[in-house]
Amino acid sequence: MAKKKTEAMDAYVPRLKTRYSEEIVDGLMKQFEYSNVMQVPKLIKISVNKGVGEAAINKKVMDDAVQEIRTVTGQQPIIRKARKAVSNFKLRQGMPVGTSVTLRGERMYEFLDRLITLTLPRVRDFRGIPDRSFDGRGNYSLGIKEQIVFPEIDVDKVNQISGLDITFVTSAGTDEEALALLKAFGMPFVRPDAAQSTN
Repeated sequence: MAKKKTEAMDAYVPRLKTRYSEEIVDGLMKQFEYSNVMQVPKLIKISVNKGVGEAAINKKVMDDAVQEIRTVTGQQPIIRKARKAVSNFKLRQGMPVGTSVTLRGERMYEFLDRLITLTLPRVRDFRGIPDRSFDGRGNYSLGIKEQIVFPEIDVDKVNQISGLDITFVTSAGTDEEALALLKAFGMPFVRPDAAQSTN
């Protein structure tokens, strides 16, 4: 019985991973006229980061942040520590300042699917995400202002509303290729001029 269950789990392939291999690769090959399938950009990893400035004063804030990231991603995050002391912020080297997790493979595709289909539509007055947050090397960063938009988070157990950052690292050589890749996955981008015209 246990063997059958393991085989069923091994056979499972995330929906977006299947879409990438069956639809997105061909679409990008035609759009950018790649000569080789290996040139087609792919999603390498997704990093989820949460800064916790109050962690030096209140340890529970860091514990809550770790628990939230774990709940949202399904993976144990690591605690980030300050690299150097900053007296203005009463920060000493080695103090915990945030938590982060890096998703790859099946977990990465599952997180992306939940983000697109469940989380982003729950954002208040959502009209799409900006398409100008690329870094010039094919990577995209997205800020979420309230962690409670994630359906996995129980609002009644949240002590403090806070945000987090999500970075999508791709193998794309340009921002244009990365934008096309993320759009093909279903990321709901909005043009800045379109956003202004709706106001």
